[in-house]
Amino acid sequence: MSQSPASAIGLTHAVNTRRQGVALFFCALMCFACYDAFCKWMLQEVPAPLMNLTRYISVSAIAMLWLLQAGKLRIWRTPCKGRLLVRGLALGIVATCFMAALVTMPLAEATAIYFTAPLMMVALSPALLGEAVGRTQWCAVLAGFAGMLLIVRPGGNLPLVGTVLMVISAVCYALFQLLTRQLAGKVSGAVMYAWTALVCLLLTGIPALLMLPQTLPPWPTLLLILAGGACSGVAQLLLLAAFRRVTASTLAPLNYFQLLLAVLISTFVFHRPPDGVALAGIGMIMLSGGYLALHRQPASLSRKSHV
Repeated sequence: MSQSPASAIGLTHAVNTRRQGVALFFCALMCFACYDAFCKWMLQEVPAPLMNLTRYISVSAIAMLWLLQAGKLRIWRTPCKGRLLVRGLALGIVATCFMAALVTMPLAEATAIYFTAPLMMVALSPALLGEAVGRTQWCAVLAGFAGMLLIVRPGGNLPLVGTVLMVISAVCYALFQLLTRQLAGKVSGAVMYAWTALVCLLLTGIPALLMLPQTLPPWPTLLLILAGGACSGVAQLLLLAAFRRVTASTLAPLNYFQLLLAVLISTFVFHRPPDGVALAGIGMIMLSGGYLALHRQPASLSRKSHV
Protein backbone atom coordinates (compact mmCIF):
# COMPACT_ATOMS: atom_id res chain seq x y z
CA MET A 1 0.00 0.00 0.00
CA SER A 2 1.43 3.34 -1.02
CA GLN A 3 1.80 6.12 1.51
CA SER A 4 -0.45 9.15 1.43
CA PRO A 5 1.21 12.48 0.57
CA ALA A 6 0.66 13.72 4.12
CA SER A 7 2.33 10.69 5.71
CA ALA A 8 5.23 10.88 3.23
CA ILE A 9 5.76 14.54 4.10
CA GLY A 10 5.61 13.69 7.81
CA LEU A 11 8.18 10.90 7.38
CA THR A 12 10.51 13.19 5.41
CA HIS A 13 10.18 15.86 8.08
CA ALA A 14 10.99 13.34 10.83
CA VAL A 15 14.08 12.09 8.96
CA ASN A 16 15.29 15.64 8.35
CA THR A 17 14.72 16.57 11.99
CA ARG A 18 16.69 13.53 13.13
CA ARG A 19 19.57 14.41 10.79
CA GLN A 20 19.58 17.97 12.08
CA GLY A 21 19.68 16.72 15.67
CA VAL A 22 22.58 14.37 15.02
CA ALA A 23 24.48 17.10 13.13
CA LEU A 24 23.93 19.55 16.01
CA PHE A 25 25.11 16.91 18.48
CA PHE A 26 28.34 16.30 16.56
CA CYS A 27 28.92 20.06 16.36
CA ALA A 28 28.51 20.27 20.14
CA LEU A 29 30.97 17.43 20.73
CA MET A 30 33.53 19.06 18.43
CA CYS A 31 33.11 22.35 20.32
CA PHE A 32 33.65 20.60 23.64
CA ALA A 33 36.71 18.73 22.36
CA CYS A 34 38.18 21.90 20.87
CA TYR A 35 37.53 23.84 24.08
CA ASP A 36 39.27 21.16 26.16
CA ALA A 37 42.26 21.29 23.79
CA PHE A 38 42.19 25.10 23.89
CA CYS A 39 42.27 24.98 27.72
CA LYS A 40 45.15 22.51 27.69
CA TRP A 41 47.08 24.88 25.42
CA MET A 42 46.22 28.10 27.30
CA LEU A 43 47.03 26.61 30.71
CA GLN A 44 50.68 26.94 29.77
CA GLU A 45 50.35 30.71 30.38
CA VAL A 46 46.97 31.30 32.09
CA PRO A 47 46.18 30.01 35.63
CA ALA A 48 43.43 27.40 35.83
CA PRO A 49 41.17 29.49 38.16
CA LEU A 50 41.26 32.41 35.71
CA MET A 51 40.36 30.06 32.82
CA ASN A 52 37.31 28.86 34.75
CA LEU A 53 36.27 32.37 35.74
CA THR A 54 36.34 33.66 32.16
CA ARG A 55 34.45 30.57 31.01
CA TYR A 56 31.54 31.16 33.35
CA ILE A 57 31.50 34.90 32.77
CA SER A 58 30.82 34.08 29.11
CA VAL A 59 28.35 31.29 29.90
CA SER A 60 26.47 33.51 32.39
CA ALA A 61 26.18 36.25 29.76
CA ILE A 62 24.64 33.71 27.36
CA ALA A 63 22.30 32.53 30.13
CA MET A 64 21.09 36.08 30.84
CA LEU A 65 20.38 36.68 27.16
CA TRP A 66 18.37 33.42 27.01
CA LEU A 67 16.40 34.31 30.13
CA LEU A 68 15.68 37.76 28.73
CA GLN A 69 14.46 36.26 25.47
CA ALA A 70 12.32 33.70 27.35
CA GLY A 71 10.96 36.31 29.78
CA LYS A 72 11.99 34.25 32.83
CA LEU A 73 14.32 36.60 34.70
CA ARG A 74 12.82 35.77 38.12
CA ILE A 75 14.73 32.51 38.41
CA TRP A 76 14.56 32.53 42.23
CA ARG A 77 10.85 31.71 41.97
CA THR A 78 11.47 28.40 40.25
CA PRO A 79 10.65 25.08 41.95
CA CYS A 80 13.33 22.58 43.04
CA LYS A 81 15.79 25.30 44.07
CA GLY A 82 17.71 22.93 46.36
CA ARG A 83 18.38 20.44 43.60
CA LEU A 84 19.22 23.21 41.15
CA LEU A 85 21.78 24.52 43.63
CA VAL A 86 23.35 21.09 44.16
CA ARG A 87 23.38 20.52 40.40
CA GLY A 88 25.23 23.80 39.85
CA LEU A 89 27.69 23.03 42.65
CA ALA A 90 28.37 19.60 41.14
CA LEU A 91 29.21 21.11 37.76
CA GLY A 92 31.32 23.82 39.40
CA ILE A 93 33.39 21.12 41.11
CA VAL A 94 33.67 19.33 37.76
CA ALA A 95 35.00 22.49 36.10
CA THR A 96 37.44 23.25 38.93
CA CYS A 97 38.86 19.72 39.14
CA PHE A 98 38.96 19.16 35.37
CA MET A 99 40.80 22.43 34.68
CA ALA A 100 43.29 21.88 37.51
CA ALA A 101 43.96 18.31 36.33
CA LEU A 102 44.58 19.42 32.74
CA VAL A 103 47.64 21.37 33.90
CA THR A 104 49.54 18.10 34.33
CA MET A 105 47.39 15.38 32.73
CA PRO A 106 47.59 14.34 29.07
CA LEU A 107 44.37 15.29 27.30
CA ALA A 108 43.46 11.78 26.09
CA GLU A 109 43.85 10.05 29.45
CA ALA A 110 42.14 12.91 31.32
CA THR A 111 39.14 12.80 28.97
CA ALA A 112 38.94 9.01 29.20
CA ILE A 113 38.75 9.11 33.01
CA TYR A 114 36.11 11.82 32.75
CA PHE A 115 34.07 9.59 30.43
CA THR A 116 33.62 7.02 33.18
CA ALA A 117 30.89 9.38 34.46
CA PRO A 118 28.12 7.53 32.51
CA LEU A 119 29.29 4.28 34.11
CA MET A 120 29.14 5.89 37.55
CA MET A 121 25.68 7.24 36.73
CA VAL A 122 24.43 3.71 36.04
CA ALA A 123 26.07 2.45 39.24
CA LEU A 124 24.41 5.21 41.30
CA SER A 125 20.99 5.11 39.62
CA PRO A 126 19.50 2.27 41.77
CA ALA A 127 20.15 4.24 44.97
CA LEU A 128 19.38 7.74 43.69
CA LEU A 129 16.73 7.13 41.03
CA GLY A 130 15.34 3.74 42.00
CA GLU A 131 16.09 2.32 38.54
CA ALA A 132 16.70 -1.37 37.95
CA VAL A 133 20.18 -2.28 36.69
CA GLY A 134 20.55 -5.71 35.10
CA ARG A 135 23.42 -8.14 35.44
CA THR A 136 24.83 -7.42 31.99
CA GLN A 137 24.74 -3.69 32.74
CA TRP A 138 26.71 -4.24 35.93
CA CYS A 139 29.23 -6.26 33.90
CA ALA A 140 29.57 -3.35 31.48
CA VAL A 141 30.11 -0.94 34.39
CA LEU A 142 32.81 -3.19 35.88
CA ALA A 143 34.48 -3.55 32.47
CA GLY A 144 34.54 0.23 32.10
CA PHE A 145 36.08 0.67 35.54
CA ALA A 146 38.65 -2.00 34.64
CA GLY A 147 39.46 0.12 31.60
CA MET A 148 40.02 3.13 33.87
CA LEU A 149 42.40 1.05 35.99
CA LEU A 150 44.40 0.25 32.85
CA ILE A 151 44.76 3.99 32.27
CA VAL A 152 45.70 4.90 35.86
CA ARG A 153 47.59 1.66 36.58
CA PRO A 154 50.15 1.66 39.40
CA GLY A 155 53.57 2.46 38.06
CA GLY A 156 52.13 4.42 35.16
CA ASN A 157 53.21 7.91 34.20
CA LEU A 158 50.05 9.78 35.17
CA PRO A 159 50.38 12.27 38.05
CA LEU A 160 48.56 11.13 41.18
CA VAL A 161 46.99 14.50 42.01
CA GLY A 162 45.74 15.02 38.46
CA THR A 163 44.30 11.50 38.37
CA VAL A 164 42.44 11.98 41.67
CA LEU A 165 41.06 15.32 40.45
CA MET A 166 39.76 13.70 37.26
CA VAL A 167 38.07 10.90 39.22
CA ILE A 168 36.37 13.51 41.45
CA SER A 169 35.33 15.35 38.30
CA ALA A 170 33.78 12.17 36.85
CA VAL A 171 31.88 11.39 40.08
CA CYS A 172 30.48 14.93 40.27
CA TYR A 173 29.51 14.88 36.61
CA ALA A 174 27.60 11.65 37.18
CA LEU A 175 25.72 13.38 40.03
CA PHE A 176 25.09 16.37 37.74
CA GLN A 177 23.57 14.07 35.09
CA LEU A 178 21.38 12.27 37.62
CA LEU A 179 20.03 15.58 38.92
CA THR A 180 19.42 16.70 35.34
CA ARG A 181 17.24 13.63 34.81
CA GLN A 182 15.34 14.35 38.04
CA LEU A 183 14.69 17.97 37.02
CA ALA A 184 13.72 17.28 33.41
CA GLY A 185 10.15 18.42 32.81
CA LYS A 186 10.00 20.27 36.14
CA VAL A 187 12.27 23.22 35.31
CA SER A 188 12.59 24.96 31.95
CA GLY A 189 15.82 24.68 29.98
CA ALA A 190 16.54 28.42 30.22
CA VAL A 191 16.14 28.48 34.01
CA MET A 192 18.20 25.31 34.53
CA TYR A 193 20.96 26.68 32.27
CA ALA A 194 20.98 30.01 34.14
CA TRP A 195 21.06 28.44 37.61
CA THR A 196 23.99 26.26 36.60
CA ALA A 197 25.88 29.14 34.98
CA LEU A 198 25.46 31.51 37.94
CA VAL A 199 26.29 28.92 40.61
CA CYS A 200 29.38 27.88 38.65
CA LEU A 201 30.36 31.54 38.25
CA LEU A 202 30.24 32.03 42.03
CA LEU A 203 31.98 28.74 42.80
CA THR A 204 34.81 29.25 40.32
CA GLY A 205 35.01 33.00 40.91
CA ILE A 206 36.00 32.70 44.58
CA PRO A 207 39.28 30.77 44.00
CA ALA A 208 39.98 32.87 40.91
CA LEU A 209 39.76 36.13 42.87
CA LEU A 210 41.85 34.70 45.71
CA MET A 211 44.52 33.38 43.33
CA LEU A 212 44.68 36.11 40.71
CA PRO A 213 48.21 36.54 39.36
CA GLN A 214 49.99 39.79 40.16
CA THR A 215 49.96 40.62 36.47
CA LEU A 216 46.91 39.75 34.41
CA PRO A 217 47.38 38.43 30.88
CA PRO A 218 47.27 41.10 28.14
CA TRP A 219 43.79 42.06 26.93
CA PRO A 220 44.05 40.09 23.64
CA THR A 221 44.62 36.94 25.72
CA LEU A 222 41.71 37.81 28.03
CA LEU A 223 39.43 38.33 25.04
CA LEU A 224 40.63 35.01 23.60
CA ILE A 225 39.84 33.00 26.74
CA LEU A 226 36.48 34.77 27.06
CA ALA A 227 35.74 33.70 23.48
CA GLY A 228 36.76 30.16 24.39
CA GLY A 229 34.31 30.24 27.30
CA ALA A 230 31.58 31.42 24.94
CA CYS A 231 32.40 28.44 22.71
CA SER A 232 31.71 26.05 25.60
CA GLY A 233 28.45 27.88 26.36
CA VAL A 234 27.33 27.63 22.74
CA ALA A 235 28.19 23.92 22.81
CA GLN A 236 25.70 23.48 25.66
CA LEU A 237 23.03 25.26 23.61
CA LEU A 238 23.79 22.99 20.65
CA LEU A 239 23.31 19.96 22.91
CA LEU A 240 19.92 21.23 24.06
CA ALA A 241 18.89 21.88 20.46
CA ALA A 242 19.98 18.35 19.50
CA PHE A 243 17.99 16.75 22.33
CA ARG A 244 14.88 18.65 21.23
CA ARG A 245 15.11 16.90 17.87
CA VAL A 246 16.44 13.42 18.70
CA THR A 247 15.91 11.10 21.66
CA ALA A 248 18.65 10.80 24.26
CA SER A 249 18.90 7.04 23.64
CA THR A 250 19.86 7.72 20.02
CA LEU A 251 22.47 10.37 20.84
CA ALA A 252 24.06 8.82 23.95
CA PRO A 253 26.30 6.29 22.12
CA LEU A 254 27.63 9.12 19.94
CA ASN A 255 29.10 10.85 23.01
CA TYR A 256 32.27 8.79 22.68
CA PHE A 257 33.13 10.59 19.47
CA GLN A 258 34.45 13.32 21.78
CA LEU A 259 36.76 10.82 23.47
CA LEU A 260 38.06 9.74 20.06
CA LEU A 261 38.68 13.39 19.19
CA ALA A 262 40.59 13.84 22.46
CA VAL A 263 42.86 10.91 21.61
CA LEU A 264 43.55 12.32 18.13
CA ILE A 265 44.19 15.85 19.45
CA SER A 266 46.44 14.57 22.22
CA THR A 267 48.41 12.51 19.70
CA PHE A 268 48.78 14.95 16.80
CA VAL A 269 48.58 18.37 18.48
CA PHE A 270 50.23 17.80 21.86
CA HIS A 271 52.36 14.81 20.78
CA ARG A 272 51.23 12.81 23.83
CA PRO A 273 49.70 9.61 22.42
CA PRO A 274 48.38 7.10 24.98
CA ASP A 275 50.49 3.97 25.28
CA GLY A 276 49.14 0.58 24.25
CA VAL A 277 47.77 -0.34 27.69
CA ALA A 278 46.05 3.05 28.08
CA LEU A 279 44.56 2.72 24.59
CA ALA A 280 43.14 -0.66 25.60
CA GLY A 281 41.62 0.98 28.69
CA ILE A 282 40.15 3.80 26.59
CA GLY A 283 38.68 1.21 24.24
CA MET A 284 37.07 -0.66 27.16
CA ILE A 285 35.51 2.56 28.46
CA MET A 286 34.14 3.42 25.02
CA LEU A 287 32.70 -0.07 24.47
CA SER A 288 31.20 -0.26 27.97
CA GLY A 289 29.67 3.20 27.74
CA GLY A 290 28.34 2.54 24.26
CA TYR A 291 26.76 -0.73 25.39
CA LEU A 292 25.08 0.94 28.37
CA ALA A 293 23.79 3.74 26.16
CA LEU A 294 22.27 1.26 23.73
CA HIS A 295 20.76 -0.96 26.43
CA ARG A 296 19.42 1.60 28.89
CA GLN A 297 16.60 0.37 31.10
CA PRO A 298 13.34 2.16 30.27
CA ALA A 299 11.84 4.30 33.00
CA SER A 300 8.92 1.89 33.34
CA LEU A 301 11.27 -0.69 34.84
CA SER A 302 12.10 1.51 37.83
CA ARG A 303 11.66 -0.30 41.11
CA LYS A 304 10.39 2.75 42.94
CA SER A 305 9.30 6.27 42.11
CA HIS A 306 11.31 9.36 42.95
CA VAL A 307 10.48 13.00 43.50
